[in-house]
Amino acid sequence: MKKILTIIGARPQFIKAAPLSKAIGEIKNFEEIILHTGQHFDEKMSDIFFNEMKIPLPKYRFNINNLNHGAMTGLMLKEIETVLLAEKPDLVVVFGDTNSTLAGALAAKKLHLKVAHVEAGLRSFNNEMPEEINRILTDRISDYAFCPSEQSVQNLKNEGYDNFNTEIIRTGDIMLDAMMMFADIAEDHSKIIDTVGHESFVLATIHRAENTNDISRLRSIISALESINKKIKIVLPLHPRTQKIMEQAGIKTNLTIIEPVGYFDMLTLIKNCAWVMTDSGGLQKEAYFMEKFCVTLRDQTEWVELNDCGANLLAGANTDLIIQQSLKIADSKFDVPAGLYGDGKASKHIVSYLENCI
Repeated sequence: MKKILTIIGARPQFIKAAPLSKAIGEIKNFEEIILHTGQHFDEKMSDIFFNEMKIPLPKYRFNINNLNHGAMTGLMLKEIETVLLAEKPDLVVVFGDTNSTLAGALAAKKLHLKVAHVEAGLRSFNNEMPEEINRILTDRISDYAFCPSEQSVQNLKNEGYDNFNTEIIRTGDIMLDAMMMFADIAEDHSKIIDTVGHESFVLATIHRAENTNDISRLRSIISALESINKKIKIVLPLHPRTQKIMEQAGIKTNLTIIEPVGYFDMLTLIKNCAWVMTDSGGLQKEAYFMEKFCVTLRDQTEWVELNDCGANLLAGANTDLIIQQSLKIADSKFDVPAGLYGDGKASKHIVSYLENCI
C-alpha cells in the first residue's frame, strides 16, 4: 500500500483536494492521509468546504493562522515535519502557492521524501507577491510538477527545468475537474440567488493583501465598484479580513454585501452573474470555465493566457481603468478559445502518472 500525504490549508486547496481524493480512492494500492494546517480558520471559509464537497476529514489538523508569513511558515514546517516522521509517506502532495504549500514541500524535501506540486509553473513575475515566492521555491524542490496549462509548462522550461531533476507533466487544471464535478449539484443545492435577488448583477470579491493592506488601493477599488453599481448591481461576498479593514478605515459602501459563501454558492453566483471582478486567482479561472469575462483587480496575474485570449482584463486598483474595463465587456459576447486548461480529468491524469512512479 502506497501512502500519499496531502497538505491543504486554504480555500482553493480544499476545492482541488476533492477530485484528487476521489481519484486516489479509486486506486486500490493508494492510501491518502489529509493534513490541514488551519491557514483558513473561519468556519465559513474552511469547514464548509469539507461539508459541501465531502472531502475526507483530515487525520491531522493544526490551528496555524493569523501570523506573519515567516512565523506562519516556520510553525507549519515544524508541525508538518512531526507528522511526516510519524507517517513516513511515499509521497507528499501540495497545491498552489500558499504558506502551507511551501512549508509542506520544504518539510518533505528535508526528510528526502518525494514531493508533487499540483498547479506548478504559474508565474505572475512579481516577486513582491508572497504567493510568487511560494510558487517558485515549491517548484524548484518538487519531484513532480503537475502543470495546468501550456504556459505553465513553458514557464518552467524557460527557467531551465529541463536541466533539473523535476518531471514536468501537463495535466490540465484540477479546478476544472472540481467545477465539472459539482456545478449541477451546486445549482440544485444553492439558494443564494434567492438571497441576492434575480435581477442582473456583477460578482465581486476583494481579499488579497496587496489591496486590503493598502487603504488607498482599497478605497480606489471600492470607488470604482460604487460607480459601476449605479448601472448594475454588484454583489460582494465580503471576506472577514476585508470587512474588518473597511470598518477600521471608515470605508462605507452601497454595494450588496453578503457573508462569505461556500463553493456551491460561489459556483451558482458565477453561473448567474453578468461578469466577475476579483483579485482572486482561482476565481479568474472559474469565470473562464463558466464563460464569463473577468476584470482582475490586480496589476499582474499568473493566468496570463486568460489575458492573451481576452477573457481576463487587468485593471489593478485604478478607479478609471476598472470602470473602463467593465464598460468594455458589459455588452460583449464571450467569444474566446476553449480548452486552455485541459479536459476536466486532471486528477485522473495525476493519479495515473503517480501510479507508475511511486
